[in-house]
Amino acid sequence: MNILVIGGGGREHALVWKLAQSPQVEHVWCAPGSDGIAQQAECLPVSLTDTAAVAGLAARLKPDLTVVGPEQPLVLGLADEFASRGLRIVGPKQAAARLEGSKIFAKQFLERQTIPTAKIYGIYDSAAEAHAAVEGLAPPFVIKADGPCAGKGVLVANSRDEAQTFLSRVMDDREFGEAGSQVLLEESLTGKELSFIVLADGEHILPLALARDHKRVFDGDEGPNTGGMGAFSVDGIIPKALESLILEKVVRPTLDGMAREGSPYVGFLYCGLMLTPNGPKVLEYNCRMGDPECQAIVARMDFDFADALGAAAEGKLNRITPRWNPAASVCVVLTSGGYPGHYATGESISGVAEAEAGGDVIVFHAGTRLKDGSYVTAGGRVLGVTAAGPDLGSAAARAYTAAGRIHFDGMHYRKDIGVQY
Repeated sequence: MNILVIGGGGREHALVWKLAQSPQVEHVWCAPGSDGIAQQAECLPVSLTDTAAVAGLAARLKPDLTVVGPEQPLVLGLADEFASRGLRIVGPKQAAARLEGSKIFAKQFLERQTIPTAKIYGIYDSAAEAHAAVEGLAPPFVIKADGPCAGKGVLVANSRDEAQTFLSRVMDDREFGEAGSQVLLEESLTGKELSFIVLADGEHILPLALARDHKRVFDGDEGPNTGGMGAFSVDGIIPKALESLILEKVVRPTLDGMAREGSPYVGFLYCGLMLTPNGPKVLEYNCRMGDPECQAIVARMDFDFADALGAAAEGKLNRITPRWNPAASVCVVLTSGGYPGHYATGESISGVAEAEAGGDVIVFHAGTRLKDGSYVTAGGRVLGVTAAGPDLGSAAARAYTAAGRIHFDGMHYRKDIGVQY
């Protein structure tokens, strides 16, 4: 198989890394990729917002399969463009990708399918009405921008002042562009969060290893939300009975509901859950693998990932029996100073080779580029230091030892990834 991976971040580096290990895979392309990903794949420049250009590239390369990492191309209809050209792709079509593309569509879908979720307080396309509605709510409550905002369009508001400031950024200042043209207000749920990710072929489900993400920028889940500061995966995050309940009450109804509404779901489906005292409830859907959950999950895969993705594209996932390394994995994200706010780029990075020298560690490149033969920072999330171990404590220790060998000016990372779950 020759495989094309779409994207250029840490998640895509992890996908490329795992696919390249398959005995079936002869060649991997990544578009646009990155200097770091170029260690394992042939990288080709392309704009992820130009679906015709991406599909045209695939038509020239003629891959046996294309796998999409980020949500943006899917929300823009990349899978539809591929289908119109007879190209095989793992990723939902535009109508199904609305589960991530529109928080309001997702919430209304959840209600139509009677899938457990937070209560809606209101949907607003007028900034003035949204500001007024906030004054009538008792904190905490949640504000969500309707469209994709790279993980930064949701606020759990603990005060009305905090909520009003966020609304001004989203609706008045349009910090996230058209993604903030509508907002959703809903109740705040309490409990532990869980990333429940499956691979689907429109009918069959292949559950992936359970993972938990850490979204806040500082230890102890303090500070603003980010795209993700780290993740871990280990057996026993939740009891098997709860896993079965989530498949029965959330995942299966989601796929069946999408099929009934004329949008069969093919690709990765990420169910962001809150495990409340009243059972699991859906916080959000994503139409792709999480980042950095993907990095932690692929580190535990003990099966042919390329074979599974091919089966998903063919509607034959029922022939795949996934095997998971019973060990644990931890991904610690190293960020530029100031992230998720303003940050500098171009800082020289050292120690990556030393970090990987200890074994059972892989450093995935999220925001780097080569300058004069050495890597420099080129984004907010820079590297994902990912380690496996016989248990969670060992995996975390290896990841943190490796992270300690890397340096760039302003480098920041959380020290509590996987410490408690």
